[in-house]
Parts: sequence; C-alpha cells; structure tokens
Amino acid sequence: MPAWRRTGGAGSALQRARSFMILTTLLYRASHLTVGVLAVVQHPGAHPLQYLGIAAALGLSVLVYGTALRRGWFDPRQIWADVLVVGCALPFVLYAWAGVRETPAIGWAMLLGGSASGAAAIALGRSQALSAVALLAATHLVGYHLVGASRAVLGGHLNSVLSSAVMTSIMWWYLRRQGRLLDEANARALAAEAQKARYAERLDHHRALHDTVLATLTTLAAGGVDANAPEVRERCAREAAYLRRLIQQTADEVHHPGMGAALEEAVSSVEALRLRVTAQYHDLPAVPPEVAAAFADAAREALNNVRRHAGTGHAYLTATGAADGKGGAVVTVVDRGPGFDPEDYVPGFGLRGSVHARMTEIGGRAVVDTAPGEGVRVELRWPG
Repeated sequence: MPAWRRTGGAGSALQRARSFMILTTLLYRASHLTVGVLAVVQHPGAHPLQYLGIAAALGLSVLVYGTALRRGWFDPRQIWADVLVVGCALPFVLYAWAGVRETPAIGWAMLLGGSASGAAAIALGRSQALSAVALLAATHLVGYHLVGASRAVLGGHLNSVLSSAVMTSIMWWYLRRQGRLLDEANARALAAEAQKARYAERLDHHRALHDTVLATLTTLAAGGVDANAPEVRERCAREAAYLRRLIQQTADEVHHPGMGAALEEAVSSVEALRLRVTAQYHDLPAVPPEVAAAFADAAREALNNVRRHAGTGHAYLTATGAADGKGGAVVTVVDRGPGFDPEDYVPGFGLRGSVHARMTEIGGRAVVDTAPGEGVRVELRWPG
C-alpha cells in the first residue's frame, strides 16, 4: 500500500508531512514530463533518441517516486541517479547524438532539471543537495550556451532550478517542524491521559481497599469481633485473594477497567458464596461494554458450577488478550474436581443459557473441556 495511504490516518504527523512532500514533488515532475511528452510527440522530425530520452525520464521517475510512495521516503541513491541521468546527462545526449541544436527542442529536457532539483533539496543531506543543485545549474549554463539560447531563457531556467530547490527546502523545513511539534503535543496528551487513567485506577483500588481490607483490619484491631470466627476467616481469605490479584498486576499489565471491573465483580460475587477463586488478569484489551458484561456473566455461571458440582471449593480464573493480537479476549475457568464424561452429560440450563448462549450472542464461543478425573476447563473466547 502506498505510504500516503498507509500513514494518512494512523501515522505520525511527520510521516504525513513526508507523504505530502512526496506527492508535491511527484506532481511537479509529472507537469514537466507532460511538457516533454507533448514536445516530442508534436515534433514531426523528432530523432528516435528523443523518444528514448523521454522514455528514460518516465521510467526513472516511476522508479524514484514509486519507491518513495512504498517506503515512505526517497532513496538518496535513486535521487542521485535522477539528477545525473535526467537532469544532467539527458540534455547533452540530445545535443551530441540526436542533433538537437535549437532552444525549444532541448528546453523540455532542461525543464526536468527543475523537478530534479526540488527532490534533491529535500531528499539529500545539505552538502549533497548543494552539489546536486550546482551540477544542474552548470548543466543549464553549458547546455543553453551550446544551443545559443538567449540570456532571458538561460536566466529563467536557472531561476527555475534554484527556486525549486529553495522552495521545496523551505516547505519541507516548515512541515517537518510542524509535524514534530504536533507529534510531541500528541505524545504529551497521550501521556497525560495515561497518567489520568492510572490515577483513576489507583483511586478505585484505594476505595476498594478502604471498604474491605482496611475496614476488616480496623475491626480486628478494635477487638470487636472474634478473629477465629468462621465468617471472619472467610472474609479475610477473600480480601487476601483480592490483594494478591492487585500485587500480581505490573505496570505493563494495566487492563481495561470495563473488562477487568466486570470480571472482578463476578469473582467477588462467587467468593461471597464461599468459593475461593485464584484470578489472574494479563493485558486485557478494550472491549465493548456488552462484551465485557457477557464475559462476566458467563464466567460467573462457570464459577457457580464449580461451587455447586466440583466439590473442591477452589477455582482458577485467567483472563488475557487473544494471542492473535487483534483485540480479542480469552477467559478460562478451571477446577480440579472429578470432571465428567462429556458423552454421558446433558448440559443444564445454566451451561446452555448462561454460558454458551451469552457468548454466542456477542459473536464469541464457549468450549468445555473435561474428562473423568481431570477436572473441568471452560474457555470463553471473543470473537469466536
């Protein structure tokens, strides 16, 4: 895909500035090639070398600008080839071997030096660009002197070569500067948004810790409850599991609050029913609200099945981004209970309606993997 399309939407401002400069110099070259084609075709006695010359200019232009559009910028070696072949050698070839001795007949070849100068000014380093422009200017001086061109013609074409280099240089300097400033501004805005999101997440965690762990510790420190009471020990176990999940998250594993909060709510709801859940979240993607809700509801039902049927009192939940990197998500619920034979089992309403049906409605799927003595593994995947 051409660079101007590839970088037009999601690319940086500097990339878009490069694409704009490629298109600008391409249109400039196209206007000069049009003049050359018309000059050769409309000349009844044009030498075959003139046709070969315009064909060479067309071919080299396709190579230079086609490569630039694909790669996102010019290849300096191709720019030098364009300067030396199209801008410098072509006029002398026409003079020496095509019998061109008149100013109008050689003018179209000289005209190509202007677009060669513009591309060289932005694609080459400063010293190389000055050298290229100097070569093109010397070609005009010598070439027009050989055909006896007037000073007005010579001055006009020299002005075209020099002004093309100056104008494209200024335009590229300005666009590059503005592109960098815009990219820096975007980077600062993204950093501010990320910091704001981290602060909001920390605030949510602080509130949750205040309402759970801190409240429990304060009550125990005051001696208002029996620390060995079953309900107190159960609450401490739930809150310890919650703290463990917070500690396991690293700075690179900040998950989307919609998905993470929905799953955490599902886990907390079944933990309140005396099921111990070891949950891990890693690199969760941003998903639509209905997808997050479906994952949470299906996971809750899978955990309820563990509580009702596994007989272990312990379940494992893992939530990650899909491995294909396309923004999907995978949630697995595993228990180490007795399992069952899938061929002899008829799914109940909970598994059919609350797990399979919910995932199907959002374009996902649920897979139950089990065998006698092997426990049960429920995989929820979106998209399916």
